[in-house]
Amino acid sequence: MKEIVTPEEFLDICPFSDEEFPEKMAQMVKEDGFKHAITWVMPDVDFEAFCNQLLSLKTKKDFQTKAMYPFLELLATKTTNGVYGTDVENVDIKKSYTMITNHRDIVLDATFLNLVLLRNNARTTEVAIGDNLLIYPWIELLVRLNKSVIVKRNVGMRHTLEAAKQLSGYIHFALTEKKESVWIAQREGRAKDSSDSTQESLVKMLSIRGGKCLIDNIKELNILPVSISYEYDPNDYLKAREFLLKKKDPEFKKTKRDDLFSMETGLLQNKGRINYTFTQCINDDVEALRGLDKVEQLNGIRQIIDHHIHAGYRIYPGNYIAYDERFETTRFKDSYTKEDIEKFNNYLNGQLDKVQKEVDFPISQDDRKYMRDLMLVMYSNPLVNKLNETENK
Repeated sequence: MKEIVTPEEFLDICPFSDEEFPEKMAQMVKEDGFKHAITWVMPDVDFEAFCNQLLSLKTKKDFQTKAMYPFLELLATKTTNGVYGTDVENVDIKKSYTMITNHRDIVLDATFLNLVLLRNNARTTEVAIGDNLLIYPWIELLVRLNKSVIVKRNVGMRHTLEAAKQLSGYIHFALTEKKESVWIAQREGRAKDSSDSTQESLVKMLSIRGGKCLIDNIKELNILPVSISYEYDPNDYLKAREFLLKKKDPEFKKTKRDDLFSMETGLLQNKGRINYTFTQCINDDVEALRGLDKVEQLNGIRQIIDHHIHAGYRIYPGNYIAYDERFETTRFKDSYTKEDIEKFNNYLNGQLDKVQKEVDFPISQDDRKYMRDLMLVMYSNPLVNKLNETENK
């Protein structure tokens, strides 16, 4: 099937076309940074043979099915205790969706989502990724070869609306003309405390283009919330470290190195089990908001997305343990064992031990308790939010 030609207004943010694919792939494999990354992730790889395999590919679909798919299965085997999909049958393979998820990992949220879709013979999504993560030129080449859409960040007040209109227009074009699904996180950055909520600015951006009223523009995008549940967050100690550093120095700000290290940590460290719960397209819920004023419609759409994501969490023993310890209760004592408690406490202590290696001052017992309490909040909040959505409703 002939590829749909993308309008010029979207060319600087859209995935590379299949026509561009061979040239851009050839450019990427020559990048020293790409070689360093691949040999670091796969130290036993025959890099020349690997590059020759990539150069033999002709399309983005080839790249995802013949190169990325086996790599992701390998990554899942090495760094997780399983990547699972729940209610995947809610995805109609004949339709295109805007899949909105909570934001847990910079790299893997959309990556493993697409792995689950590939396993179920569904088309992968195009992936909205912030340009702040395109630290090196080869990363931009890689993500656009892998069906990514660039989200322009920090463009200044003058260009913010222009960038939002461009992104919104492209997402509408991708769904209605290209018949491609698109993934986007419900918020710009990860929720440091794992209490996920949809940003109003996201809903506003999605509704700008489409040429109709807010309700019809949103319905055109076939929003399907997907709930992501990680048993362990490899970056939990880095988030706790950031809270500690900001407590000691309110002016503390992360560096590009911090972002890159977070990406590497999330990619390569153990995550336990990961589950994706595919909820349902929210068009009927959105239609029920017709007739309300715009502010109520925006808030209503946010609440609908949040409800689906929170209700869809997979809860693990560590979440129950963190809840009971945080709130000094035994409410969920039947949901975990003594072995689960020992395993979870050993995990938290091991993560907290890593913080000392990342700071240049001695960590006191008070500092350690402060960070442990923060990690209990991180691990209990998914359960708190699920209870809020499922109890007495």
